[in-house]
Amino acid sequence: MADVGAGVESTTAETSDEFDRPITVVDAHLHLWDLQRSSYEWITPELGPLHTTVTAEQAHAELRGAGVDRAVLVQAEDSEADTEFMLEVAAAHRWVAGVVGWLKLDDPAAAEGQLDRWSADPAFVGVRHLVHDDPRDDFLALPTVRASLSLLAARGLPFDVPDAWPRHLAATAELAAALPELTVVLDHLGKPPHGRPEFAEWRSVLAEVAARPNTVAKVSGLQVPGLPFTADVLRPAWDAALDLFGPDRLIWGSDWPMTLLTTGYAGTWEVMSALVGELAADEQQAVLAGTACRVYRLGSVLTKQPTTPEAPC
Repeated sequence: MADVGAGVESTTAETSDEFDRPITVVDAHLHLWDLQRSSYEWITPELGPLHTTVTAEQAHAELRGAGVDRAVLVQAEDSEADTEFMLEVAAAHRWVAGVVGWLKLDDPAAAEGQLDRWSADPAFVGVRHLVHDDPRDDFLALPTVRASLSLLAARGLPFDVPDAWPRHLAATAELAAALPELTVVLDHLGKPPHGRPEFAEWRSVLAEVAARPNTVAKVSGLQVPGLPFTADVLRPAWDAALDLFGPDRLIWGSDWPMTLLTTGYAGTWEVMSALVGELAADEQQAVLAGTACRVYRLGSVLTKQPTTPEAPC
């Protein structure tokens, strides 16, 4: 394992030619963490290969191996330390297209201060809170949280909602309806219960989320312990996502290194690229890069120029 700090140093392995070619694939959901920088209390020894520092060099090797051009780093802890770590990595590594960080959403004054500080960095492209680890079932409906999310909307920053099923999926639809100016990104398709009796209920509530035009969904984090990660297992959820959101409102993300518990990066990419490969060329482009570039406004990060609908990256 690389030593602490390796993840925030530039590496000669990142050659200029790989960043000069057109961007065709963006992994919009990838994690790094440094266990010396913060506690990451959910990463326990029982998680095996996850219970270690995960570096930028390791991630870049996985991306290169799969032919993925860029990635968006997504917070793995509700802390300033985690967000600052990711922004440091983004400043040092050209393959990082953006950072989805954290704000103290239940304190609008604190959230505004964090926004003022981090929004000065063009790599700061979105916000997420680990709602599934928050004990408050009504977190997304709290007046303070809604006030903070209104600040995001005013700045054009999207809000990611992780692991929404079952506690927060309906609340995600309600949030999107209450704040139509806010782009809401449903991570991991809301965590569909593959092959279980409640799958139909999940699909019904997912339809409520999709009915809000200010929502998009990430096809990411679909691994389920005890089930093989195959196209056949994923197809019911994939078909539901296509039917309800359409390709132009879907975003692909690997959720690596969480995939180390199942098929790893290469195995996840093999299955998902096969499913996406069934779509028309323009639909593939939307799922694999275009929608992520539009929602997270990655063009301004990658090119230092304003984005346009015709050239989101």
